[in-house]
Amino acid sequence: MYVKSLELKNYRNYESLSLEFKNGTNILYGDNAQGKTNALESIYMCCTSKSHRGNKDKEVIKFGEEEGHIKLIIMKEEVPYRIDMHLKSYKNKGVAVNGIPLKKLTELFGVGNVVFFSPEDLSIIKNGPAERRKFIDSELCQSDKVYAYNLSSYLKVLMQKNKLLKDLKYSRDNSLYETLDIWDLQLSEYGSKIIERRSLFINDINEIIYDIHKSITGGIEDLKVKYEPNIKGNNLYEELVKNREKDILYKTTSVGPHRDDISFYVGNMDLRKYGSQGQQRTAALSLKLSEIEFVKKVIKDVPILLLDDVLSELDSKRQKQLLNSIKDVQTIITCTGLDEFIENRFNIDNIYKISDGKVVESNNF
Repeated sequence: MYVKSLELKNYRNYESLSLEFKNGTNILYGDNAQGKTNALESIYMCCTSKSHRGNKDKEVIKFGEEEGHIKLIIMKEEVPYRIDMHLKSYKNKGVAVNGIPLKKLTELFGVGNVVFFSPEDLSIIKNGPAERRKFIDSELCQSDKVYAYNLSSYLKVLMQKNKLLKDLKYSRDNSLYETLDIWDLQLSEYGSKIIERRSLFINDINEIIYDIHKSITGGIEDLKVKYEPNIKGNNLYEELVKNREKDILYKTTSVGPHRDDISFYVGNMDLRKYGSQGQQRTAALSLKLSEIEFVKKVIKDVPILLLDDVLSELDSKRQKQLLNSIKDVQTIITCTGLDEFIENRFNIDNIYKISDGKVVESNNF
């Protein structure tokens, strides 16, 4: 699987952009704030339906414009798949694959599988649990449509229940209180499936990450990832009922998979609390490399790897480890210069220099 071409119109700082990619290493380089990350973001959006930054659709449309467009062509076993995304500031975006409009955005998952790696990911170990849940959800939604459906349904019900919890403060209608049981039953149905799938996912990651981390650390460290579901036991519904009065008091749902976390252990040491910055970053690198291998295993193909200015954040040893691990994966890399590739004698297939939302120089090898 690889990206063949990308076309943008009125996207972020691009009025118009057209890029061709090779099934190898493609580099977008130039000064900061010129639009390199925006190009990667548009590819990510076409594969996952949303920005990795969490922005709303209207925020990615070029300032002063009402609409924007992305056209991405992905090759899978030499068969082209064209994804057209029509972004609108005044209503929901429209997406079509090979000219056929999608009824639901979840239908987009799996057309293209992408792994996004940014400097922020190097802090995933020490950051809050929301970042670690995002890692799990991002990967599972791309590779498992049932999980994507259950997660989307759970979050919709959760939002509706939390709205009801806020409304109860101002209402004397006892029938509103009685409807909490309906919402909790639905949360339990979807939430239990989410917990089960996340547990299996972490088991799969552990089978992969052990050898990767062992290699990066020269055999010194054994890394294990642990899933920490928010509830104890298997009955989510009972926990929701048990915490109902507290939830009414605080006007939010206090238990469920929306509060899950994962931890990282070297031996008996929790890296989140006691690991050095170097250990945390190394574990984060191992996690992203494991994500690539997980996708390969699931889809029986290679994902598209987007590296957003990551190499400058790694020392030379970890740079080499990363570059040596992605030789069979199409990689689109942003950076400010080419020194890291020259020093590592890394083969480059395609180079674009980006300046102020335009390609000012290109080299194809």
